Amino acid sequence: EHSTKKVSVVTKKDTEKTTTRFVQNYVVVWLDTNIDEKKEHFQQCIIEVRKIVAALDLFTDVEQCVEYLKRSDGQKFFLITSGSLGQKAMPLIHNMAQVDTIFVYTENEDLHKVWAKDWSKVEGVHGTIEPKSKQLAKATRACDHDSIPMSFVPQQCTSDTAFNEKNLDRLPATYMYSVIFKDIILEIDDDGEKSMNTLVQFCRQQGKIPETEISEFKREYRERSPVWWYTEQMFLFGMLNHALRMLDMEVMTKLGFFIRHLHIQLKELHREQLVDFQTVLTVYRGQGMSKEDFQKLLDSEGGLLSFNNFLSTSKRPFTYFVSLFESV
Repeated sequence: EHSTKKVSVVTKKDTEKTTTRFVQNYVVVWLDTNIDEKKEHFQQCIIEVRKIVAALDLFTDVEQCVEYLKRSDGQKFFLITSGSLGQKAMPLIHNMAQVDTIFVYTENEDLHKVWAKDWSKVEGVHGTIEPKSKQLAKATRACDHDSIPMSFVPQQCTSDTAFNEKNLDRLPATYMYSVIFKDIILEIDDDGEKSMNTLVQFCRQQGKIPETEISEFKREYRERSPVWWYTEQMFLFGMLNHALRMLDMEVMTKLGFFIRHLHIQLKELHREQLVDFQTVLTVYRGQGMSKEDFQKLLDSEGGLLSFNNFLSTSKRPFTYFVSLFESV
């Protein structure tokens, strides 16, 4: 079951308001003059996109769309656009760092493939929503995977800290904040109905998370394991990932009960599975990163690499080498 909740078209007045608070790693923007929420075909398209993303904003005007993207620097966007508006908007938006991938949705594929081939961020030109949905699903998964927050601690810093705890102020602030938060959040004992209701109310206030997902999470949370919820294709994974990456203490605190439950289950699974491994277990993970982070990694050789999140790994190296190359 997926949300059929109406998605309002963003107007010029809306773009002049304070930027909406984002609770996921990305937002999908749909730019098309023919957007009509009353048409059954458009409603079905929205349902297909809603299967993949929670945050979806609609625009019928290029200028308003461009202004919205400019005001949202620091957030990652995937753009679905019609052929005609896409061609008009491309020189204005293609080089924006926050625009990750562009999908052209048009009935006249051959015409718009001519200009689209000159823009590297255009993933494809299609006349139906299904291929676009598959491409979008792949792109958003890669975004979540590669948005894992990391801290890099040089070897010199870790060596000094090992012998002199007064040098803690030399550690990266993001690393220190994540360690302190973990110590605090795992000690809090407020896993009752109140914590769930607080999170549910917060999610509904955001206006971008499908009500069906929120209701399902509240209704069935105790019936499934934390690991199941974390790996399910819904708002929770992206929301947690984004909060940890941005060190958003408000969202992290509201998700605190889930973080504790997930942490506890992983510890239990580790204890249960430990007897099956008589030697050191090596696991693999392919990880895309920015040039800036890659340089930090090189500069921290011999030091400490800290992931401020829960990581998915595999015992088979090929699995994550493939995921790494797919995300480049």
